[in-house]
Amino acid sequence: MYVSEWENGKRTISDRYAAILRQLLGLTDGELRDTAPSSGPLPAPRTADGYEELLSRIDAAGSVGESMVKAFNDQTELLRTMDRQRGAAGLVDQMAGHLTSLEDALNFAVLPTARRPVALALAGASTLAAWQAIDSGAVERAWRHYELAKRAARDAEAPMYLAHAMAEQAYVLCEAGRPALGVDLVRDAQRTVGRSGSPRLHAWLYAAEAELCAHAGMADDCRRALDAAMASIPPGSEDRDPDMLSIFLNDAHLARWRGNVLALLGDGEAVTSLYGALEGIDATFVRARAGLHADLAQAHLTRAEYDDAHDHLRQARLLASRTGSVRQRRRVDLLSARL
Repeated sequence: MYVSEWENGKRTISDRYAAILRQLLGLTDGELRDTAPSSGPLPAPRTADGYEELLSRIDAAGSVGESMVKAFNDQTELLRTMDRQRGAAGLVDQMAGHLTSLEDALNFAVLPTARRPVALALAGASTLAAWQAIDSGAVERAWRHYELAKRAARDAEAPMYLAHAMAEQAYVLCEAGRPALGVDLVRDAQRTVGRSGSPRLHAWLYAAEAELCAHAGMADDCRRALDAAMASIPPGSEDRDPDMLSIFLNDAHLARWRGNVLALLGDGEAVTSLYGALEGIDATFVRARAGLHADLAQAHLTRAEYDDAHDHLRQARLLASRTGSVRQRRRVDLLSARL
């Protein structure tokens, strides 16, 4: 009854229910209540000309030093860890507050020496927020966060972060049914970073290109990009790049990604690659494990191994529900319809 009255505008959502629904649906308060920021006049300044307040905020932004930037980055890392293990739905308000703090610090920082480190922190936080929005099914919010990430990366003069934001934004296009346009955007990201990026970033960009090519039905281009990714990945178990903390990628992660792409192509080799990745995946990557089980279900469906596909879909559904991943649940539902 309440849901019907909320939808028909007969009852407003109380703060009590709004707090519950935001976590359940992964929405911001404005998205839930369908409200937009007021376009009315700004409140009157505290002084006649407003300069005192402006200078106060500029001084506050100018005092953001290395320790504060580190605190911002530590907060992003904490939110990234929580997202990886528990999902994005319960982090919407925390993530929104974090981005607001970073944007305020950047908007009132004057000199490039003060702006660049804050802009870099904002770029990393914005791509995380955007990926969380994709996972929650909030595609417009994801797009806006990626636009913010790109602006911040340009302000920071950080082509690696710009390329990463562009390539992740291509997934929004893919989810919207435009994978070929997503391929073009990933390739533009590769041109943006040129040869200046780290080997790990280049491997990530090639793997993203391969996945989007698979969705676009570009099988030959997909395999070429996969080969380039495998040739670019640095050896060893380390998965973080000191210059690109937004990316987790090593041989084990790439094997999982390769299996996902091969499953999309209907390649029988996908099963072997995916089971190898399942054995080596970090237990804290709960959402990634859900995706891996969905990949295995798709690979088994391609081989008409329906019992195995059913088992992996059950595991994928459980893990997707645990993290509240709308994106993964949608994929599980589509695969289930093929059984």
